[in-house]
Amino acid sequence: MRFRHPDGSTVHLAYCTNVHPAETLDGVLAQLRDHCEPVRRRLGRDRLGIGLWLAKDAAHALVTDPSALRGLRTELDRRGLEVVTLNGFPYEGFGAEEVKYRVYKPDWADPERLEHTTALARVLAGLLPDDVTQGSISTLPLAWRTAYDDHRAETARVALRTLAERLDALAELTGRDIRVGLEPEPGCIVETTGDALAPLAAIGHDRIGICVDTCHLATSFEDPLPALDALTEAGVPVVKSQLSAALHAEHPHLPEVREALAAFDEPRFLHQTRTATAAGLRGTDDLGQALDGEALPDASPWRAHFHVPLHAAPAAPLTSTLDVLKGALARLVGGPHPLTRHLEVETYTWQALPAELRPRARSQLTEGIAAELTLARDLLTDLGLKELP
Repeated sequence: MRFRHPDGSTVHLAYCTNVHPAETLDGVLAQLRDHCEPVRRRLGRDRLGIGLWLAKDAAHALVTDPSALRGLRTELDRRGLEVVTLNGFPYEGFGAEEVKYRVYKPDWADPERLEHTTALARVLAGLLPDDVTQGSISTLPLAWRTAYDDHRAETARVALRTLAERLDALAELTGRDIRVGLEPEPGCIVETTGDALAPLAAIGHDRIGICVDTCHLATSFEDPLPALDALTEAGVPVVKSQLSAALHAEHPHLPEVREALAAFDEPRFLHQTRTATAAGLRGTDDLGQALDGEALPDASPWRAHFHVPLHAAPAAPLTSTLDVLKGALARLVGGPHPLTRHLEVETYTWQALPAELRPRARSQLTEGIAAELTLARDLLTDLGLKELP
């Protein structure tokens, strides 16, 4: 979906396909047929943006076989789909029964991460629509916080500088400007937008910036306006933003609230949980740990890294952080010039929701994704952007 900003530039809105796990190119092609095109038709649009997640094997197949890449581009066009952004955070196995900490491997101190991201950049340069010259890729924020010493930190910096050089060469070769954004996430070396400033300054390249995920922003209790202003003042480019909402519990000391939260404690994904105290931010690696005894203070609200559907906040006594998303979006694209032109709805947890909230059929998932995109569209038009055909 494309929108015209009042300054005349085009802002792209997509939804991320990591909600439809696939490890191979054949699986990706099936996603386009079974999920992405039905969402486009449900919205009644001729064209729909998707943020592709390409696992290691799918990316390798595309970057080593020009005919496969051309075939994917043809299939996207045939189904009325376009790609300007990729989700390069998960490397493989995102559809496994248990993902948890595995999603952070390989990290930026491992050579596989550089090679995979380079492959994604080359693939994206071949997938961009003919009238688009800039693409974006989100990636993990250096590494999970443990087992990350000075040596691994320097190795990661060198890898990102190498990536920047490769992106420069790709732009010279293809005329396509591909940018990569570190995506701050609770529990990682770069947990907050503020944590990103020093590492990005050390890299010092305008093709390496930040991906602002509004669920992660909210989980860490960051105020979106000063957070985004600090990035602007530091000259850090917002490569893309993932529009998502976290799980919020206003009164976590109450038994009924803990019972409601427990329904979201599930085995597949990590749901880092945070609370803001007078002594600073406190947290656990997972929601179950927070609910276990007194691991987390409960005098103040809790937020959990659980991407809840944008259009359907959990029932009371829980809610979502949609207001944080709205505040961030107003600053990202509501000013005289957009801070980013790539927006991606990223609710990958539909099948991790409590049983009564999960879509029971493919058509229900299609309707849910379409409803999220409709909400995001309405937020953008309320900010003065004009939806394009």
